[in-house]
Formats: sequence, C-alpha cells, structure tokens
Amino acid sequence: MASKAAIKRLTKEAQLMDKDPPPLVYARPREDNILEWHYILRGPPDTPYAGGEYHGQLLFPPEFPFKPPGIKMQTPSGRFAPNTKICTSMSDYHPHTWQPGWNTSTILIGLLSFMCSDEMTTGSVTASDADRRKLAAQSHAFNLTQKKFCQIFPEYVGPEIKDLPNMGDKAKPNSTSTQSDGAVDGDDKTQKVGLDTLVSSPASGSTASQGA
Repeated sequence: MASKAAIKRLTKEAQLMDKDPPPLVYARPREDNILEWHYILRGPPDTPYAGGEYHGQLLFPPEFPFKPPGIKMQTPSGRFAPNTKICTSMSDYHPHTWQPGWNTSTILIGLLSFMCSDEMTTGSVTASDADRRKLAAQSHAFNLTQKKFCQIFPEYVGPEIKDLPNMGDKAKPNSTSTQSDGAVDGDDKTQKVGLDTLVSSPASGSTASQGA
C-alpha cells in the first residue's frame, strides 16, 4: 500500500506528465494502483530505434520518493530483455545512488538515453542494428497484442502508430540524467541530457546506468 508521501508525489507527477511531458516520453499510472506506472518511449531519429514504440513499467515502492522504482520494458527492442528488470543508478538495483529529487521524467529520459548507448548492464541484450530496426518496425503491432498496453493507453490502440504529446517539435528543455556514479544536479560529474543529445549522440555515455 502506498504511503501518503508516495500518493502525493506520484499524483503531482502524473499531473505534470500530462501538462508538460518530455520529448519522446509519456507515462501514466494505473487507475487502480498509483505505484504501477506504464510508459511509452519513442525511438529517437538517427538511431536503430527510430520509429519504434516501446512500452514498459515503472514499479514504485510504497516508500517512494525515498526508495527507487523497478524498471522494465515489455516491448522487444534488441536492447533490453522483455519483462526483465533493468539495472540503472535510478532503479531499485542501486538504492544507494537514488536521489528523492529525481522524478518520473528524469527516470524515463535517462532510460531513453541509456537505451541509445552501447553500455551493457543487467537486463541488457545484444543485437545488431538491423535487428533493432526490424524490431522497431514491429513494435506497435506487438504492443497491440499486450492487454495492459491496450488498457492503459487506449488512445494509442489502432492500426497506425500515433505521436506522443511531445515528439520534440517544441522547445527542447534539458533534463538531468546521471552518469554511472549516480551524480546528481549540482555535482560536477552531472551531465545534462536533452533531446538534442539523444538524437545527435546515440552512443554517448550520458546514461543513467550502473551495472549490477
């Protein structure tokens, strides 16, 4: 059962996500469980994931924001094993690097940046760029076979893939993503990661990763 602090924080984050979602990212909680969020990531241009639609989960603990969430991706991507927890410095693999100031947008921008890098961690898989492009082309059709995707995102259910609320065609604010040592804003090791970084440097080290 979620704590009062978790309910308050996640309710506020859901409102913020609807009002001002980051580029290529969207997420919302289940109506019957605010601790279980579902997200959609869109593959950045000029990466093997371009045109892809990737569905996954953020599994928040009752103690959030003082403890980190588990992170899973359900859609086959050639980057992460489906339905397997992904190890990053923002996930429950590394509670010692978690910062309560990080929010849903921070986590998902960091995950998308990490997805576009070559760094391996627990939950990663290897695949060729050709295979990843093939999976990207098949991703929406796969999502339509998934009951939870259809329940949580009914507006994205249809024969054609639909744009997210922010596809990067407006102002591109920077979002903070941590490096492997879990640095946070204010630390000289922190690196700002915005959409331009995700698009222009798909193999950069600006990720939220930390191998387990």
